[in-house]
Amino acid sequence: MADKFERKHRIAIIGGGPGGFEAALAGAQLGAEVTLVERVGVGGSAVLTDVVPSKTLIATAEAANAIGEAGDLGVQFFARGESGRPVRPEIAVNLRAVNQRLLRLARQQSEDMRSQLTRAGVTIVQGDGRLDGPSRVVVSAGSGKSRKDFDEIEADTIVVSTGSHPRVLDSAKPDGERILTWTQLYSIDTIPEHLIVVGSGVTGAEFASAYRALGAEVTLISSRDMVLPGEDADAARVIEDVFTRNGMNVMNKSRAESVVRKGDTVIATLTDGRTVEGSHCLMAVGSIPNTAGIGLEEAGVQLSDSGHIRVNRVARTSVPNIYAAGDCSGFLPLASVASMQGRTAVYHAMGDAVNPTELRNVTSNVFTQPEIATVGYTQSDIESGLVKASVHKLPLAQNPRAKMMGIKHGFVKLFARTSTGTIVGGVVVAPRASELILPVSIAIEQRLTVDEVAQAFAVYPSLSGSITDAARALHIVN
Repeated sequence: MADKFERKHRIAIIGGGPGGFEAALAGAQLGAEVTLVERVGVGGSAVLTDVVPSKTLIATAEAANAIGEAGDLGVQFFARGESGRPVRPEIAVNLRAVNQRLLRLARQQSEDMRSQLTRAGVTIVQGDGRLDGPSRVVVSAGSGKSRKDFDEIEADTIVVSTGSHPRVLDSAKPDGERILTWTQLYSIDTIPEHLIVVGSGVTGAEFASAYRALGAEVTLISSRDMVLPGEDADAARVIEDVFTRNGMNVMNKSRAESVVRKGDTVIATLTDGRTVEGSHCLMAVGSIPNTAGIGLEEAGVQLSDSGHIRVNRVARTSVPNIYAAGDCSGFLPLASVASMQGRTAVYHAMGDAVNPTELRNVTSNVFTQPEIATVGYTQSDIESGLVKASVHKLPLAQNPRAKMMGIKHGFVKLFARTSTGTIVGGVVVAPRASELILPVSIAIEQRLTVDEVAQAFAVYPSLSGSITDAARALHIVN
């Protein structure tokens, strides 16, 4: 591709998260001269303070939960007391060790990604990047001081992948000790005695689930009728039921007006005057794109009212040679989407073959216990008449492998067009639903029918057998 130009195509990337990282690799693969500007480290907040550490914490919580539930499978843990009689030990979680491990893993992942870029020939510049018009990136090393030799980067194509940061309320300002954002949780050394979680979206639900499994008392404050209001309603009901069965205090239709610290306690005051007192509070009330003050509007890039960069399905902005990927754009705030946007942007900019991103085909996952994985059209789409499809839900309690594993909660749900039987959506609620959803995602991407999926051989017994069983059941409907 590079031989079509007198010089190499120059690509400047601001932000080294999943979108910027994949854009850099794609550019290097196609022979471009790629410069990546990153402030905190390759991988960005997704690797260093968000996805990698949070999912590592959740994996630890799952391990603690598995030990606690082992008795249901006939596995018992005992130690010998002074009298020689068996004593059931308590499950102890060393949060300091857990946090040290997850931050170490995050740093290792960042270094691995940095090494991969370096081997590919990408130039990595540490600093804050901003646009200086549509074809130049200026890098500063903080306090407005320009970094020598890297103060200006001329580019034929610019990819903005600056991510987002936690939204902060004036009435509940984090102090990093008792009132925390999700990026600050890893600084605490002991399991909170009572964690108040404000916000029942994906982030709030995931951390509430994890810390309850780690042994904390948890109160989840939700302004909506149910937790996870953006997810499949059946799935959200399962998760809320599991939360309450596990001892979590779920406060629906409750809005926090303020959160203040008083010594070693925090007090959340609700709009109806009620108060909740705890030892710590996690504020999970959304995120804000990192688009302010980096020269976007001056360069002609259009932003939405929320500050997100407007992009089309190939990640192109209103300025032809400027693209945007990840949470700073108006697409789904998922690492997988950011990666796809980064690759697509570079492929398109350099004239390579490109498939515009189809959001309907994007698989998403909520890492609660159990997990929720979704792809394609939703049941609300069907009920509203957006798509005509049949629905079949198969409880995991009927699955033989689930019975063997002691899985009590969850289901597989498939949506198929009534006219053709083509699978157009699916929901999986189960342990490791993030792994089980892949066959459904492939079916949607390849436009497979329920009969074609049902003909695939699933291992017996297996959780994935519920997918072929659900597909087989839809044959009767269609």
